[in-house]
Amino acid sequence: MDRANSPSAGGRAFDRATLALLIDRFYTSVRADVLLAPVFEPVLHDHWPAHLERMVDFWCTACKIERRFRGDVYKKHMALPRMAPAHLARWLQLWRQHTEALCTPTQAEHLQDVAIGVARVMHLGWFGHLPSRDELLALVEAQGEFAAA
Repeated sequence: MDRANSPSAGGRAFDRATLALLIDRFYTSVRADVLLAPVFEPVLHDHWPAHLERMVDFWCTACKIERRFRGDVYKKHMALPRMAPAHLARWLQLWRQHTEALCTPTQAEHLQDVAIGVARVMHLGWFGHLPSRDELLALVEAQGEFAAA
């Protein structure tokens, strides 16, 4: 059995429904976040339901649950204005928070690994540098210290 498809805490299987719940909770936090909301809300204000459905498709495809996603995530995100490394760090912090709250530790780790890979590629596109996994995690930790201060 694939790591991502192992049974989940609370009797939940790791499936489309679990990912849909995760995506809904995660993007509810994104929309309320003081750093991320100003980036995403102007672009998606009328289009959140369709975006959430596409993100469920994306994560289902990324986790090899089903193959529904078609599109260019990279190109769409490169068009976002005023991105900074702190945005990626915050995105990863929220993702970690929600994956750890909803998934088993193994599933959360897998989802976080996929998100780190996505964030590395986005970092390269926005800032011209492909950070190592450790560099990106250090950025997340530094952002967490800033947010806690």
